[in-house]
Amino acid sequence: MSSTTARVLAPVGTAGKLFAFGLDVGRSLFRRPFQMREFIQQAWFIASVTIIPTALVAIPFGAVIALQVGGLIKQFGAQSFTGSASVLAVVQQAGPIATALLIAGAGGSAIAADLGARKIREELDAMMVLGIDPIQRLVVPRVLACMLVAVFLNGMVSVVGVAGGYVFNVILQDGTPGAYLASFTALAQLPDLWIGMVKALVFGLIAAIVAAYKGMNAAGGPKGVGDAVNESVVITFLLLFVVNFVLSTIYLQIVPPKTG
Repeated sequence: MSSTTARVLAPVGTAGKLFAFGLDVGRSLFRRPFQMREFIQQAWFIASVTIIPTALVAIPFGAVIALQVGGLIKQFGAQSFTGSASVLAVVQQAGPIATALLIAGAGGSAIAADLGARKIREELDAMMVLGIDPIQRLVVPRVLACMLVAVFLNGMVSVVGVAGGYVFNVILQDGTPGAYLASFTALAQLPDLWIGMVKALVFGLIAAIVAAYKGMNAAGGPKGVGDAVNESVVITFLLLFVVNFVLSTIYLQIVPPKTG
């Protein structure tokens, strides 16, 4: 009975440890010296492995949304609102989620693999023996780099997605270019852009913390590192959708939708 209870409560313990790790990272953000060189290197690396896949994913995201929303709105005879509806879907939902999935899948897995490899080689233990905090030295620059890159990638996804939706709406759905562009302000508003950026920032934070936590707790040799990478990606995906729901709900309560 005790072993069954331990297995049932294991996820709760893991969630608590992950939350405590996140608090440690937040506390280490204000410690000095700040590892600027490590931060720049990690930001460049994460951007280099995610920018092209993100741009390629953004095009079908915008196209599918434009086709689906355009077809639905056309049934109601409100084609003039196709542009604003597509922009809302891309900026509020598709952009941050696509960014987060690629940050977690490419950048997060690289962070987990790097820290996991350092863990099984006992480099992290050696740093602690020398009085160097691994969280401040290695984790904090990676977390901030993920957050920064996520915000910029979200902007790129939004632009590419809206442009892709425009092209597909005009070419495949016989939409009017002027009407598509003019309808941007009909339903969309400036806070919609801010919530997209906030989501990207939070998603980048979650992806980096989960990846760093799983990497620094890897055990069992190379197989343990591989398991840590897989677990970090899966956990991040689950958390992203839950957090996205919570943030969207809070936003809609604070900022009511704009009526046309």
